[in-house]
Amino acid sequence: MANLHAIDGERGATSLFALVTGGSGFLGRYIVEQLVVRGDRVRSFSRRNSVDLDQLGVETVQGDLRDKRATDLACAGVDTVFHVAGVAGIWGTWNHYFGINTQGTQHLVASAQRAGVRRFIYTSSPSVTFDGSDQIDVDETAPYPVHWLCHYPHSKALAEQHVLCANGRNGMLTCALRPHLIWGRRDGHLVPRLMDRARRGRLRRIGDGTNLIDTIYVENAATAHWQACDAMVPGAAVCGRAYFLSQGEPVGCWQWIDDLLALAGLPPVSKSVSRQSAWRLGQLMEATYGLLRLPGEPPMTRFLAAQLSSSHYFNISAARRDFGYQAVISNVEGMRRLAESFDEA
Repeated sequence: MANLHAIDGERGATSLFALVTGGSGFLGRYIVEQLVVRGDRVRSFSRRNSVDLDQLGVETVQGDLRDKRATDLACAGVDTVFHVAGVAGIWGTWNHYFGINTQGTQHLVASAQRAGVRRFIYTSSPSVTFDGSDQIDVDETAPYPVHWLCHYPHSKALAEQHVLCANGRNGMLTCALRPHLIWGRRDGHLVPRLMDRARRGRLRRIGDGTNLIDTIYVENAATAHWQACDAMVPGAAVCGRAYFLSQGEPVGCWQWIDDLLALAGLPPVSKSVSRQSAWRLGQLMEATYGLLRLPGEPPMTRFLAAQLSSSHYFNISAARRDFGYQAVISNVEGMRRLAESFDEA
């Protein structure tokens, strides 16, 4: 099991029977582990089984969020749902993202209501407010964009709105959490993709390299989920709201990437391209991949060009105030743990 921290926080006397969707995934597994350490009963719902979860004594259910019968089965008997599962990425069809992220969430909410679930915590994304421009110390009053740069944030925003609108219906309380750039040990996506691009000489700095971003260490993100859950009682501020989550200290995007590469013994990014050039290249590649139906995803898109060249960091005072969130594991400690995992590999 992971090296867990501070999982003896304030809580009620009654343990949870919690469903964690995506319990075999990166963030989901940490949430499962922390709940188990707290003494909660946990059921995981994923598309595939996990030996690691079996070893924890966690009940596992396999299925697809697009299958209403599967979500009914997953929710039966539980009192709390942590909905972490979803499909991420910068490329793909609208039907794929909408079907899993939006409709799948709608199915799960309906199943949870029928099952008498009391609390529903949704893992959203700060990208639901991203329109391609800088986001500097923005809070939860930031609106959803009018135009979307890719399907992922659009489908997540629709799902988030559905979850928040369900607050109070059939006695179920809801909230949404927006952790930004989750990283840490056992990451199978963000850090490995960066390393792979760097090793193949395909990593370029976008823009002037001065943009600041927020990140969050995975165990901090997991802890925030049960902290928000514990705070969810009728009339509490957390109910029906969305919250940004981060380490609470923005970092230079490209310095942070260079620091990650250094942990793996890779050199810093040395080549760069302007934001305007990357944006135009993204437009061209999106059109080409769409027209020719090429496999895989474009190496550059407008969304990726904007994310890597703009500043986006958030005011997390609401999460601190409403459910006591704090980044217990610092950036320095997180990097140490990540480096340790590289040495063990």
